[in-house]
Amino acid sequence: MRARPGLVLALATLGAIAVAPAQAGPAQLAVRTLATGQAVPWDIGYLPDGSGIYTERDTKKIKKITGTTVTTLHTVNEAVPGGEGGLLGIAVSPTFTTDNTVYIYYTAASDNRVSRLRIGGGGAPEPIVTGIPKNRFHNGGGLQFGPDGFLWATTGDAGNSANAQNTSSLAGKVLRFTTTGAAAPGNPFSSRVYSYGHRNPQGITWVGDRAYATEFGNNRTDELNWIQSGKNYGWPTCEGPCNDTRFVNPVKSWPTSSAGPTGIAYAKNALYVACVTGRRVWKIPVNGTELGTPEAVFTGYGRVRAAGTAPDGTLWLGTSNRDGRGSPATTDDRLLSTDG
Repeated sequence: MRARPGLVLALATLGAIAVAPAQAGPAQLAVRTLATGQAVPWDIGYLPDGSGIYTERDTKKIKKITGTTVTTLHTVNEAVPGGEGGLLGIAVSPTFTTDNTVYIYYTAASDNRVSRLRIGGGGAPEPIVTGIPKNRFHNGGGLQFGPDGFLWATTGDAGNSANAQNTSSLAGKVLRFTTTGAAAPGNPFSSRVYSYGHRNPQGITWVGDRAYATEFGNNRTDELNWIQSGKNYGWPTCEGPCNDTRFVNPVKSWPTSSAGPTGIAYAKNALYVACVTGRRVWKIPVNGTELGTPEAVFTGYGRVRAAGTAPDGTLWLGTSNRDGRGSPATTDDRLLSTDG
C-alpha cells in the first residue's frame, strides 16, 4: 500500500499480485506470471534494491520477489491467523540498507500489535505498540511510513463499535507513532491516536501531505476518508455521509456491494483503491486537493486487496481469492507483472 512517483498500474488475476500500464484498460494489458503458489498476499512494500516484499496473512510469511524468484524471508510465528486477522501490514524502514528492518502489523494471541523485525537476524519481532483490541473481524491492519517520517497504522473497532468513539482505546482509529512506539509529537490527544470514529480502516496513502484511508462500512456504505488530526469520522452514528457537524464526511463513498475497499496507492495524479467485495479497482483522478469521479477499472480479477507503487514506476495489486470468500475459491495465488 505504497505511494511513490510514477506508475505502471498493477493488475491482479484471481489470487494474484499483478502489474499493468497506468493508462491501459483491462483489455490492453499484457500480463506475465512471476510466480504461482502464493496464498492471500495482504500488503506489499519495496526494498531499496527494487525488490517487492509482501506479507501473507494466513501463512504468516514475509516473502521477497526479485524478478521471478520468490524467497521466504521470515515466518512470523507470533502471528495468530483467524478470520480477518493474521500477518497484515508491512512498512520498510527508511534506513533498511543499514538496519535490515521492517515494521509489521499482526494479530497475536491476545491483541493486534506493531513490531519491529530485523530481516535475516533470526530473532523474534520486537513489539513497539501492543494492546490494539483484536477480534475475528475488524482488525484493520494498514501500516505505512508517512511523509512526516512517522508510522501510521489503521485499526478496526474489533467488533465493538463503542471502541471507535473512545479515544482511550486503540481500536477504531488511525494511529501515528515513532519507530519506538511512542506517540508522535503533535498528536491531538497526547497519545498514539490521530483520528477516531472508524469502523474498519485498512489502506492508507498520501497525496502530498494529505493522508487518505479506506474504510469498510457495515451494510450500506464504504468510505474513502481524508484523515485529519483529532477529527471524528462518525462510526457508529454515521455510516457514509451524514448530516451531523460533529463528524467528518468521507470524500468518496460507495455501496458496500461495489467496494469493500482495502489497499490504496497514489500515482500519475490518481488514487487507486483496491476492493475485495466489489472485485475491482476504483481509479479516482486527483487535481490538487480535488478528487474526481471514481472509475471502475480492472474488473474480473477477483478480490483485489493490496496496492503498492514500486520504485520502478510499477503499481502492484494483490488479490485474496484464497481467503475463504472468493467465488469460486481458488487453489492458487499468483504474482503477475507487465512491462507496460
